[in-house]
Amino acid sequence: MTNNDILRRLRYAFDFSDTKVIAIFRAADKQVTRAEISDWLKKEEDADFKKLNDVELATFLNGFINTKRGKKEGDQPKPEKRLSNNIIFKKLKIALNLKSDDILQILKSADFVISEHELSSFFRKPGNSHYRECKDQILRTFLKGVQLKYRKEQKQEPTKPSVWDK
Repeated sequence: MTNNDILRRLRYAFDFSDTKVIAIFRAADKQVTRAEISDWLKKEEDADFKKLNDVELATFLNGFINTKRGKKEGDQPKPEKRLSNNIIFKKLKIALNLKSDDILQILKSADFVISEHELSSFFRKPGNSHYRECKDQILRTFLKGVQLKYRKEQKQEPTKPSVWDK
């Protein structure tokens, strides 16, 4: 998966406007323009397409964590120079405050079943003997499950009762 694809999927899953994406970057102390966001969201075939590098995506994910969970006291984490699917998965887990059971349920909703032990291997340090690399298929399926869960929640917001409901 490309970084641009991940940004597109997250933007769609949470229905982020350009203004919201700018605010998320700002939460990680990075200023971006609407034009930059537009270029990152374009398809690769488009002449104005710009590749989103690892530092920029890591900054967005750090801002997403800060937006969802609140900023930590003191120095903010530096964005990683090199991202892996495991790091992206872990940052999304933190931002969305997900436990293992939550992630397993999200994956199940996208028709993908793994064990809790398999899942925990993605969040271990690379030197650990039980570490496992998160492949694109798993991250893609997780993002699909996130979309199913969070787009549905946004659409089901309660509406105000009308005068006819009384």
